[in-house]
Amino acid sequence: MFYAKISSKVENYGTSKDEIKSMKEKTKQKIRIWAMLCHVCALTWIPLAWTIFLIPLYIPFLSIFGPLLVWRFKKSQHPWIDFQGREALNFQLSIAVYTFIVIVISLILFFISVGVIVLTNNIGHHVKIILNSLLIVLVSVNFGMLLLQLILVPCAGIRAYKGEHYRYPLTIRFLK
Repeated sequence: MFYAKISSKVENYGTSKDEIKSMKEKTKQKIRIWAMLCHVCALTWIPLAWTIFLIPLYIPFLSIFGPLLVWRFKKSQHPWIDFQGREALNFQLSIAVYTFIVIVISLILFFISVGVIVLTNNIGHHVKIILNSLLIVLVSVNFGMLLLQLILVPCAGIRAYKGEHYRYPLTIRFLK
């Protein structure tokens, strides 16, 4: 009996069962917080969004760096952080790829339109209509992706904090 009391104190380093339970809960909470940060760090580009007018930065690529840094440095601590980090990165990479595709298609359509206009000598009103319509399509698709990101990222962060599995829709699985 005396040995059992001493060995339990040695194993627990003199801490009570309540203190051990509290430490385990704090550890679980830290893991959930880091898992949530994997998602929420993707929104760190929002304060930098106004710089698009000053510096020609491509904002959707900036949303990759936050989750990448958190995942890179914390993935070895717990499988839950690794899973959530990969999920956040896959979504941010997918959004960046989709936006890049929209930009490339818009540029191709722009050059084709300008080529047709120059070849047919219809410079003037038609140029303005075509360029305005291309600009409206480009801005509306990018705005839609922005809204998608602003809605889904906080939802995923909340679910990661609660310990629930969440898969982003329309996500290409780059990291498995």
